[in-house]
Amino acid sequence: MITASDPWQGHDSTVLFPLLIGGAATLVAITVYLCSRLTRQARLRFTPSRTFRDVSLAAVAAGIALYLWGCLHVLFLEDQEQAEECERRRPEGVPALVGRRGDFIPLRLVCESSNGRDYSVIIPDYVNPSIAVLMVLALLSAAASGIFRRKRLTTQRRKG
Repeated sequence: MITASDPWQGHDSTVLFPLLIGGAATLVAITVYLCSRLTRQARLRFTPSRTFRDVSLAAVAAGIALYLWGCLHVLFLEDQEQAEECERRRPEGVPALVGRRGDFIPLRLVCESSNGRDYSVIIPDYVNPSIAVLMVLALLSAAASGIFRRKRLTTQRRKG
């Protein structure tokens, strides 16, 4: 049994499995919605605010997909394989490993060394930076969508 004080704990499976299931369901829902935006009727109702909203949702979907991809790397490796990966990737000058921990934000598996030089393994290096860029794009697009919507509503009120 793994306890909170166990220095060799990875990602908690009671969090990982619901995260994978919920993330997959959310990804499917966003993808279905975005595909519905490609219909002829939806394209006829084109506005800048709707376009930026859809760009924001596409960035969120891509970020979720990358996060799930990283989680799958963790899911398919047993504790022993994770420990072997820590040993295999141990940088020169790191005397001994004293623990392993799994973080969900940012997604990483950290190998802890006795001299304080911790390092990450298993999760591809591109996952976390890509997610950060996609979330910034999503926020900027959502803000632009709100600005364009507000501008359109203000213009309609002045005309009406």
